Amino acid sequence: MLFAWVALFWSVTAEAQVVSTTGGEVVFTSHVPLHTFSGVSNTLKGNINFTDSSVDFYVDLASLETGIGKRDKDMRTTLQTSKYPFAEFFGKLSQPVDLNSSSRQQVQVKGKFSLHGITKDIVVQGSLIKEKSGWKLEAAWSLNLSDYNIKPPKLLIVKVDEKQEITIRAVLTSDSK
Repeated sequence: MLFAWVALFWSVTAEAQVVSTTGGEVVFTSHVPLHTFSGVSNTLKGNINFTDSSVDFYVDLASLETGIGKRDKDMRTTLQTSKYPFAEFFGKLSQPVDLNSSSRQQVQVKGKFSLHGITKDIVVQGSLIKEKSGWKLEAAWSLNLSDYNIKPPKLLIVKVDEKQEITIRAVLTSDSK
């Protein structure tokens, strides 16, 4: 009987070591003179493995929407989503996460971000909070389009800023499919 309880406890603990999401949010914020706009996708997929500290997230770039169809089409052309459909981040947590704490924990992840066929080493700052529904993740970083061989689009003399702000939010659970 004791063995059965230990086996049950072990499987529950092991299962909770990997959490994932299939419907997280990605937001990019872009600037042009006198105007700011954002693109949003609610199809962020990924997971965190607390056992080996690995983090892996990706988003289908064609799912990003800015609210204006022409701008969305131009964005997909600029990003060449038919050739480079995904943006992906794979890395490792710099410090272990306290799995028993329900306080906001600041996390840093070092890894590789791939966009437009280019992969760069980056560091992402974020936070994790353990809630009843799972782990709430928030993270943000900036990227320069030229680092990924992306030419910022322009209309006449108005050009999209090279710097893009990226934010992700997700609730990760051990039973997400």
